[in-house]
Amino acid sequence: MHLTALLGLCASTASAINLYVSDYAGNVTTLEFLQESSGNYSLKPTYVNPGCAPNPSWLTLDSHSRLLFCANEGLSSANGSLTTFTINSNGSLTSLSNTTTLSGPVSAVVYGNTHEKAIALAHYSGSAVSSYLLRDSKPAFSHQFPFTLPHPGVDPERQDAPHAHEVLTDPTGQYLLSPDLGSDLIHVFAINPESLVLTPCTSIPATPGSGPRHGVFYNPTGFPNAGGKTYFYLVEELSGHISSYEVSYLPNQSGLSFTGPLQSQNATWLFNVPGRNAPAEIEISPDNRFLIVSNRNSTAFTLPEIGDSDSISTWTLDPKTGAFNFLQLWPSSGAFPRHFSISKTGQFVAVGLQSIQTVAILQRDVATGLIGEPVARVEVSGNVTAVVWDEEWTGMGYVG
Repeated sequence: MHLTALLGLCASTASAINLYVSDYAGNVTTLEFLQESSGNYSLKPTYVNPGCAPNPSWLTLDSHSRLLFCANEGLSSANGSLTTFTINSNGSLTSLSNTTTLSGPVSAVVYGNTHEKAIALAHYSGSAVSSYLLRDSKPAFSHQFPFTLPHPGVDPERQDAPHAHEVLTDPTGQYLLSPDLGSDLIHVFAINPESLVLTPCTSIPATPGSGPRHGVFYNPTGFPNAGGKTYFYLVEELSGHISSYEVSYLPNQSGLSFTGPLQSQNATWLFNVPGRNAPAEIEISPDNRFLIVSNRNSTAFTLPEIGDSDSISTWTLDPKTGAFNFLQLWPSSGAFPRHFSISKTGQFVAVGLQSIQTVAILQRDVATGLIGEPVARVEVSGNVTAVVWDEEWTGMGYVG
């Protein structure tokens, strides 16, 4: 190979980034996102792994250990499962273990200390949270916490039972939380700093009928142990709103207290949309300045060559008060953006468009927070459930 050709190859691959996408057809697909020498971007499947079949619903990447965890919801079976993949140097996945779980896992989070890790799952149809210690990188069952509902909620069709929809940790790592769409609660667990055992604390009530789905914490300083206030933003699937709370830490790791809602806004702001909006995912930008939410089922836009499109809303965050203020409503580049994730630099948003089986990469202006046109998109094998960036990948291998 001529030196010029080799240099061209290096230039074309140096900016390649891998993403992993799960879909209800049973596959986890590795995508390569590449900026070509022309300046244009491409997005293409490189590997497909069926090891999380039949219904992958969520992906959690542990970059440090080079493991990818996939929750299988098991839509037509009595149980779900959790698959652990090792990430190979070329971006392909190798199944390390497959663990049977309670039915309906739809979210997972890894937590731990300096010498041990655990993973927790939220079970939507199983009405519970479960946890597993990660011994030799393989899940070993630890605890299961079932929830009950004495009577249906405000929306009896959707709130017929507890439906844990997410698990996440607080900024200090002391607590694990789980928004419950069916019970209008946010369940709270204290994390033992040594054993990683979860202890239930008093659950926090959300607005009746709101249907809590996902949440995110905001510490204006970016350093949770440096003092100052902490806020929590909750996306509510049934009400279509975003609600904010101020967080207080109770003494002796005995729980959390939420003041609020301080603010509750329609996730599409004042725009009239033809469908009943069902917001799905919520994240804060890497620079800690913007709140971003995906909106489904509302068909806010019609796009050339794509047709109906839902939306992504962006909000500025006030570091003094925790208030979130509307900035932008932008097309999600297709229908039903169930999940999205933001690149480490904040320059791109990867959107998982469930009903059209597509992943779209949208540009984002880091300075203004405004989302822009799609730079690449690709269809996968089934209805998309999650998409995550793996930015340890450089296109020439992994950086340590």
